[in-house]
Amino acid sequence: MAIGKYKSGRLLSALLLLAGLCLSAAHGATPAHRPGSGLAHKPASGLSAKKDGPKKDEPPITAPHAILIDAENGGVLFERDPDKLIFPASLAKLMTAEYVFNELKSGRLNLKDEFPVSENAWRKGGAPSGGSTMFAALHSRISVDDLLHGVIIHSGNDACIVLAEGISGSEAAFAAKMTQRARAIGLTKSTFANSNGLPNPGTQVTTRELGMLARHIIVTYPEYYTIYGQREFLWNKIKQANRNPLLAMDIGADGMKTGFTREAGYGLVGSAMQNGIRLIVVVNGLNTAKERGEEARKLLEWGFKSFERRIVFAEGQIIGSAKVYGGIDSSVPLVAGREVRVMMPKSGGDRLIARIVYNGPVPAPVEQGAPVGVLKVWRNENVILQMPLQAAEPVARGGLSKRAFDAVSELMIGLFRAGAQRL
Repeated sequence: MAIGKYKSGRLLSALLLLAGLCLSAAHGATPAHRPGSGLAHKPASGLSAKKDGPKKDEPPITAPHAILIDAENGGVLFERDPDKLIFPASLAKLMTAEYVFNELKSGRLNLKDEFPVSENAWRKGGAPSGGSTMFAALHSRISVDDLLHGVIIHSGNDACIVLAEGISGSEAAFAAKMTQRARAIGLTKSTFANSNGLPNPGTQVTTRELGMLARHIIVTYPEYYTIYGQREFLWNKIKQANRNPLLAMDIGADGMKTGFTREAGYGLVGSAMQNGIRLIVVVNGLNTAKERGEEARKLLEWGFKSFERRIVFAEGQIIGSAKVYGGIDSSVPLVAGREVRVMMPKSGGDRLIARIVYNGPVPAPVEQGAPVGVLKVWRNENVILQMPLQAAEPVARGGLSKRAFDAVSELMIGLFRAGAQRL
């Protein structure tokens, strides 16, 4: 996990140890911080211990690929082989929908726009295909709004192809744009060769990135996410039910998507909210439709039962400081833009490690509220929070003598580090 190169050519960070979450807003405590080692990877000392097998407090699931995510900040509560590339089947349609959502949000597309149903879309994804379809009529024109409902609720392969051809001219061109868009939103491994997830070696994703994609959709497009919770949709005089089994369970579920092919097995991406806490679940590689629903439900229930939200820093509380170059003051205090909260096991025993990472030293002048760095928090081996930090107060530029002193100090430190690296 690269922290990045900094202006001075060295890595600056402050290490915060939150043992058992003993530091909280309720105590009004500000943790002491000390210079980190500058290593561009996860903290050592217990955070990357090898797993010897399922722990007694892990969820009772058998899914070969699974992840449970806190939707508020993207923190991972549980994972199992989440980074292996797998075939997504219809779960790839989450990326298809995201691309369309982004086009709508940018104004390049309108819900009332209509696209024609080509013979290609009808044969490959419509009634003759024998797969998931919204039963779009050949040579008819369908609005983007209805096509989105067909993709999300009916899992229509025809709806995906119609959107792809209407937006990009061909499904291949649209798939290339899907991959580009995936990179733009932080999905570094997933690739797409078609719009619907039908078997193709060029369409592969990871379980982790499916969870990241689901969270991105929920956070970025709340007005469109509601479609995922609709129980049924009528098109071409055929009413079809939403295939997500979680919606019928009394667990607060309100989306997202199911998928199946022989190559991929049965998979599900779901989301549920209880008592103001939203969790995202992904399971894949299961043997039956019933099993994927049960596994996803068990993982969500385990998450809501086993974790609780806790405050680490109150809104406006000083979290640490960053070194300043050429300023009246030698450092600037840092705060987050809001209350800092994380999900922690109710049973206790876990230790948090937090690191403030910033480009430094920060050149003066520094304006109050200026972005300075990022607070990264690990629970055991998982990053559970990455939050931007900003200057809590301004730092004016220092006089000539102060700037000269800082310049000499930086030069000496640089020479010392260069000499140490040669030894």
